[in-house]
Amino acid sequence: MIKVPQVSNTSYLIRQLPTPTAFVDTNYNIVQTSDKWTSIFNENDECNNSKSLFAVFPNLSKKWKMVLENCFNGNPQPMGIHKTLDTNNNELWFEWINAPWYDTNENIIGAIIQLNNITDAVNNELELNKKDLLLQQQAEITKIGRWEYNMEDNQLFWCSTTKSIHEVSPDFVPSIETALFYYKEGHSRNAVSMALFEAQENGKSWSNLKLQIITAKGKEKWVMAGGKAIYNKGKMVGLIGTFQDINEQVQADIKTIDNEKLLRTLIDNLPVNVYIKDTESRKILINRAECEYLGVNDPREILGKTDFELYPYEAAEKSREEDLKVMNTLRPVIGKETVKTTIDGKQTSFLSSKIPLLNSKGIAYGLVGISLDISNLKEKEKELRNIINIASVQNKKLLNFAHIVSHNLRSHSANFSMLLSFLDTERDEEEKKNIISMLTTASNNLLETLDNLNEVVSINTNTNIEIKEINLNDKVEDICKNLSSFILNNKATIENNIPVDFHIKSVPSYLDSILSNFLTNAVKYRHSERKSLVKLSAEKKDNYSILTISDNGLGIDLDKYGKKLFGMYNTFHDHKDARGIGLYLTKNQIDAMNGKVEVTSKIGKGTEFKIFFNEKN
Repeated sequence: MIKVPQVSNTSYLIRQLPTPTAFVDTNYNIVQTSDKWTSIFNENDECNNSKSLFAVFPNLSKKWKMVLENCFNGNPQPMGIHKTLDTNNNELWFEWINAPWYDTNENIIGAIIQLNNITDAVNNELELNKKDLLLQQQAEITKIGRWEYNMEDNQLFWCSTTKSIHEVSPDFVPSIETALFYYKEGHSRNAVSMALFEAQENGKSWSNLKLQIITAKGKEKWVMAGGKAIYNKGKMVGLIGTFQDINEQVQADIKTIDNEKLLRTLIDNLPVNVYIKDTESRKILINRAECEYLGVNDPREILGKTDFELYPYEAAEKSREEDLKVMNTLRPVIGKETVKTTIDGKQTSFLSSKIPLLNSKGIAYGLVGISLDISNLKEKEKELRNIINIASVQNKKLLNFAHIVSHNLRSHSANFSMLLSFLDTERDEEEKKNIISMLTTASNNLLETLDNLNEVVSINTNTNIEIKEINLNDKVEDICKNLSSFILNNKATIENNIPVDFHIKSVPSYLDSILSNFLTNAVKYRHSERKSLVKLSAEKKDNYSILTISDNGLGIDLDKYGKKLFGMYNTFHDHKDARGIGLYLTKNQIDAMNGKVEVTSKIGKGTEFKIFFNEKN
């Protein structure tokens, strides 16, 4: 059913216009609007006739009034773009178009205003502008510029960031030739020239070319360049690429490398062993001293290995326990004296420290170890102790010797003085002859004492003694021949069990004296109830050649005389030929050769002497 129209056909036609349209009289009142206008601005027929355009749009500027006045005068002008809000307070953008409104007599009675909704276009443009701004800000932050090259017209474009990197003015117009000129002559210019050539000839892309340029202001910079070909309908039409300023990063990398080299040089030239271990006790850094200690030239032969691969198991296990304690407790080990033994048996004394390495959270991610080789120091310390011990022994000997000299010379002096006094007062000639005979004996005894003392002094002060290698078996046989009459007269048996090829290191004259004294004593102090039997044997042990001389004689009470056994003029048996000088001289000769003597004895059973000849020193 067709409805009866309530307004004129013209009015209904206006309402159906497809765009928001308004008819405004010369007083700026809205006379008629299209339904599109009404739906946007919530207008209706009742209020259209009484509402002013500037009441609906209070924010319109005076410029718009002037534009409408010109339209009323038959001179329409573009009104431009205006932002407004719809009934739901949504932001809308419209382009306003105006034209004169004529009556049937061609008189201008107002203006026709038509709106084009360009909200989407404006929003898209704003979004593009926002993206361009973000890209520009990102380019400025990351210092990544872009460039484009149009092969058809040979035009090169640089963005503002690319120009800034080259330090040229914003209005600078680049070309391919000038762009290549900025690359540093040599590798950089050759590399980018080749990349451009291959891209134009073969369409080959390039990226991450690390090159140097010289800017318009003469500064050297490191840059990262990349590019690729662009095509239109399968035809190459140009190139596009990026251009990044990486100078700060490269300079930081160079400084880091220089610092690492400096640190490496310092570590490698320290006179201590330095290493770093991870939490699994794997060595991840070692210096030159540690390499030399472990017997390698290349640190890579050691890196990644644990102590279990470098040291005996027990030592490695102990080291691992110490590593874990340092990393778990975060307490360093400082200046600990240790002795390390490598798998090949090499022993070294170290003053070692282990210090935990902590991350930003205070958790240990490894440790640094520092070891100072003190082997030479320990040897010197040992030598010093030996010197002190020797000095102590020598001082004791000197004091003992001084007492002996003092005692013996004083005894002889008193004896001489007494005999001379008797001689001076004696009137009997026969008695005088007897006293003179006694003085001669005393003189001989004094001379013998002086000879003994002189020999002791000679042994202890002679620093030019010459050690030679001597066949001990042959030497024993020679001494036995020299003592053959003495041995035969005492009905003694000498049993030589020394290997025929057994050699020792000794001073020849000292060895003669040592063998003569020990063999003579062994026979001299024989037991009256059995024939004398003296046995000699020899062996090598712990840097010593050991000569053993045992007898079946009287024996010595070591509990009583042990400390006096090698003292001067000490005798332990009633024997007419006992003088107490032989063992004293022999002990001094053995000491002078860095040897030693051990004795075991049982009263009535016999005595055994072990003479140690030092083979090493």
